[in-house]
Amino acid sequence: MRKKIEVGHLRTGMFIDKLDGSWLKHPFWKTSFILENPGDLKTIKDSGISHVWIDTSRGDDVEPERKADIEIITPKDNKPVTTNTQSSLKDELEVARQTLAKARKVTIEMFQEARMGNSIKIEEAGPLVEEISQSVTRNPAAMISITRMKTMDDYTYLHSVAVCALMIALAKQLNYEGDLHSLGMAGLLHDVGKMAIPEEILNKPGKLTDDEFKIVQAHPLRGWEMLKKSNGVDGIALDVCLHHHERIDGKGYPDKLSGNDISLVARMGAVCDVYDAITSDRCYKKGWEPAEALKMMASWKEGHFDNNVFNAFVKTVGIYPTGSLVKLHSGRLGIVIEQSEKTLLKPKIKTFYSCTAKAPIPQKIVDLTRSQETIESIEEPETWGFNQQRIIDLLIAS
Repeated sequence: MRKKIEVGHLRTGMFIDKLDGSWLKHPFWKTSFILENPGDLKTIKDSGISHVWIDTSRGDDVEPERKADIEIITPKDNKPVTTNTQSSLKDELEVARQTLAKARKVTIEMFQEARMGNSIKIEEAGPLVEEISQSVTRNPAAMISITRMKTMDDYTYLHSVAVCALMIALAKQLNYEGDLHSLGMAGLLHDVGKMAIPEEILNKPGKLTDDEFKIVQAHPLRGWEMLKKSNGVDGIALDVCLHHHERIDGKGYPDKLSGNDISLVARMGAVCDVYDAITSDRCYKKGWEPAEALKMMASWKEGHFDNNVFNAFVKTVGIYPTGSLVKLHSGRLGIVIEQSEKTLLKPKIKTFYSCTAKAPIPQKIVDLTRSQETIESIEEPETWGFNQQRIIDLLIAS
């Protein structure tokens, strides 16, 4: 059961389901975790946060004499509470792989209807968004990692699935109080307007002409027009579809909105859209590795993105996102398999290759928070003869 309690009632052994207030007040990249370290308890109490939500099905309850002060959070309309327990990366990757296969089929069918000028059957996507949301709740790194397994031919469709997952994960980090299902649906539908772009332009490997670029820039408005004609599309999906290419400095499109004139959901959509786009292989360029992509986005953020949203996004995926290939100072290659709740700079790494010997080595888990090892550089898998499937195989074996 979820309960809202005062921070003064918090104690080790409790499972924190949500930290009340802005994420800027605390250093934890996760907002749901088992509270085990007394130092973390002190950090929360000193942070200025007044309340937290705990889940008594996953950790200790409050002391009996204090229960009168506790607000029990119950679902609206007497709907049953669905508890999504945390799952291991390995287990959730298998589930996410199956969900992605289903998502590919559903999204292709939905987008093809749009390309033919038919209204979009939103109801068919509802169960898919719910599956993605549940997977993200159990282990966000799994779904976010598995959506990178897309080809250039699949990009338009699976990019939308990836943005759906990223939007939900980012919302949890931001303590977003709106409907996560609507937000996920907005992510899934944000690029539907690309179905109005001729395929020879959409998939052109070379540089677009000025006229071709104008056609591409029309896709948010064309998508908005498509969604307006479809039943069951809410204002969040319409907003994200129309405004996910707006920029904080007013240099985006189609409406050249700036600052607070851009809604929170559209600002979230902008960050998620750019991140997945630049980490994906496209017909005209190879995608960047996740950690490198975040560095580039950080250099653009003053004009492109809302700072608070971008910083929360970094906390969502990690400075070295799960699945990143890194070189340690010892000369070993490793893959990031888990983030640390204490610091974004010291994730858990699985080492498997010697750069010196240029040969595989026995796999070993290195927790950088408990090791003298440090990350020397971010590496491109292809440089060492690995592909994305090899990375996923290493994650699954974690």
